[in-house]
Amino acid sequence: MYKNNIEQIMIDMHDVAACFKPSHFWQMGAEKLQQDLQSKGMENFRRFPSALGYFVPTYQFSGWINQPDKYQHLLSENQATLADDNKAWLNMQAFLSGKMQAESDYRVYKASESALLPNTAAFSESAVGAPVEQFEFEQRVFSRSSLNYLMGINFLKQHLHADDQIKNVLEIGGGFGSLGEILLSDAANDCFYLNVDIPPTCLFSSYYLQQVFGEQLVADYLDSKRFTNLSIEGMRVTYKAAVLCPWQLSEVSGTIDLFVNFISFQEMEPDIVQNYLNEVERLQVKYVLLRNLKEGKQIAKSAGDVGVKTPILGDDYDGFLPNYDLVACNVFPFGYKTIDGFHSELRLYRRKSI
Repeated sequence: MYKNNIEQIMIDMHDVAACFKPSHFWQMGAEKLQQDLQSKGMENFRRFPSALGYFVPTYQFSGWINQPDKYQHLLSENQATLADDNKAWLNMQAFLSGKMQAESDYRVYKASESALLPNTAAFSESAVGAPVEQFEFEQRVFSRSSLNYLMGINFLKQHLHADDQIKNVLEIGGGFGSLGEILLSDAANDCFYLNVDIPPTCLFSSYYLQQVFGEQLVADYLDSKRFTNLSIEGMRVTYKAAVLCPWQLSEVSGTIDLFVNFISFQEMEPDIVQNYLNEVERLQVKYVLLRNLKEGKQIAKSAGDVGVKTPILGDDYDGFLPNYDLVACNVFPFGYKTIDGFHSELRLYRRKSI
């Protein structure tokens, strides 16, 4: 089915405005993902080199998930050095594998839990897509993607008003669908999840969520083209989630309780982000939860470089969202304080009229 989707998507994307197509950063990424998808099929997408490099984050030491020989060499060297000290060797394994950092994030998530909805207390991640890295804590399974979102949800819940309800959730650039899986995994949340993403990334989230929750409950691009309209309440009648392409966003109607973007806005140019946030404003979103590099994404020095032309900083979001108040910023503990000075910051905005 995904092959039919991508064929139709590529036809439809041909004539849409540039702001709805992959940005400079994602042009190379989209091409590599498409190549891997064509050569390897969909079933193992979470171990594609391209996916691991672009939208499937991992904890393994220094991003070596795509360099297994280098990683194994370092592991072997340390095993030989620490052969007579089992405790030190176990600690080194945990450090190099990423488990130590994953457990640290899990502790933040557990320590910040609250009884407010959306509930995440029983969440355990699926193995759809054959992930190369997952960790088990207290008989539950997590990846870096799911722990990133779980901490983000707990950060949000610290600032919700007592009568706030998070029922309709819009995400742009939702990766393989982690946020949707978390929200829909507990029926008490009564959430509808809408993900808007460029091709071919949108195909992975459609596939992932359909495998986890069933094809009949998750609308993909071909399904959405058959809808008479893209009303949130209308889609909720039949589906738990829907995955759209960017040029469809302007057709969506209704109201949204929460808009989320984790990381992908920092990989776009300012005019593209402004266009998307104009749609957020139109849909009267109550809360906006962003994860962005505090210092901005690296600049591409030439057409062939990975990076952006103009980095987006926190002040830019303040300007893009004039009808919203900045409620809180957080690098530590809910974001990610890095060793090289490029810190991942969570930013939460609340609509001024509520």
